[in-house]
Amino acid sequence: MSAARPRVAVVGAGAAGLAAAEALRRLGWDGEITVVGDEPRLPYDRPPLSKQVLGGAWEPERTTLRDSTQLAALDLDLRLGTRAVGYDPAERTLTLDGDRGDVLRCAGVIAATGVTPRTLPGAEGLQGVHVLRTLDDALALRRRLAVPGRRLAVVGSGVLGAEAAAVARGLGHHVELIGSQATPMERVLGHEVGQLLAEVHRAHGVTLRPGQAATGVTSEEGRATGVVLADGTVVEADDVLLAVGSDPAVGWLRGPAAEAAGVDLSDGLGCDEFCAAAEGLYGAGDVARWYHPVLGRHLRVEHRMNAGEQGLAAARNLLAELDPERFGERRPFAPVPYFWSDQYELKLQAYGVLAGAEHTEVLRLDKDPLRLAALYGTSGRATGALAVGLTPRQARSLRALVATPADWAQARARLAEAVDA
Repeated sequence: MSAARPRVAVVGAGAAGLAAAEALRRLGWDGEITVVGDEPRLPYDRPPLSKQVLGGAWEPERTTLRDSTQLAALDLDLRLGTRAVGYDPAERTLTLDGDRGDVLRCAGVIAATGVTPRTLPGAEGLQGVHVLRTLDDALALRRRLAVPGRRLAVVGSGVLGAEAAAVARGLGHHVELIGSQATPMERVLGHEVGQLLAEVHRAHGVTLRPGQAATGVTSEEGRATGVVLADGTVVEADDVLLAVGSDPAVGWLRGPAAEAAGVDLSDGLGCDEFCAAAEGLYGAGDVARWYHPVLGRHLRVEHRMNAGEQGLAAARNLLAELDPERFGERRPFAPVPYFWSDQYELKLQAYGVLAGAEHTEVLRLDKDPLRLAALYGTSGRATGALAVGLTPRQARSLRALVATPADWAQARARLAEAVDA
């Protein structure tokens, strides 16, 4: 009888997990690759859920990242509709749920389990309360928005809430956007750009309730009827979308074995600059908090581009750990983070780190309030850049301002030059 092939398990079948599995094969791993996904669907893309899918422009099939034929070519042990419920880093054994309760011995594991949405007190189990994390979530809310004249209360004015509010308003529904921030996406974009975004939403007919914390959901006969604000106000609604943040999905990693191995689960899966959390355990995507060697700090990035890039990096570095003679040395993961958001006709594109900036410089172009470039910095360094309503070329030109550590004064002086180049 031939010996069993060594196995790498990828826990999470989203963009990061799929990128990791594809990279393992492309880089030459000829052992088993087990991909564990808690949804029964083939891997699909999430950014379109709050835009094209919710608005009805895309059918679900269009979000699929790879079809069954493409996945078959990767020779994967694909475990869909299955959850990981435990991992022992010392023994390198992964435990799955289900009747079989399989325990898989692994040469290495890549954690790509993403995040889980938060909720509000009293919202659990109520009809008409929605989150927007999975394709089923998006389709459930889309079915409700197919009925004309709905009243939708969106709780949370970050990127997810703002995008969903824009889509629902575009469908003709009455939308109230409730946020603890003074302006939409202010925690990331800052007040000045957030104020512009607020004006755009108001111009399209969205009712904003800024600086308002939601404390719960009202209901009648098991169905949501509104949202309770901290001052006691009730915002009446037919449907409520909760976009109040998320938590890294690390529950399957918790336990004495992980503690003994020194696995850090304080805010996601704590990783070093190589995306390693422990020997044989690597993180990728929304769940991973890794040390960025250029920025000199830990980051946890919940954006699509990072998921794909980090899946590749985690796979490459895991293979380098397992067989350095064959796969070479590990390489630090030091990307320029990037995200985009589409709201109405407005496109926002951001490079680097914007949140928590001490300084912001906004450059408005052609006296058009919907066209601007902005620079964000901390401790005398430029750390992030934003393009709103710019051409792709102009937007890409901002990347160079934050690709390497840049003095704030120099980057600020080059801002206008960058978008005019």
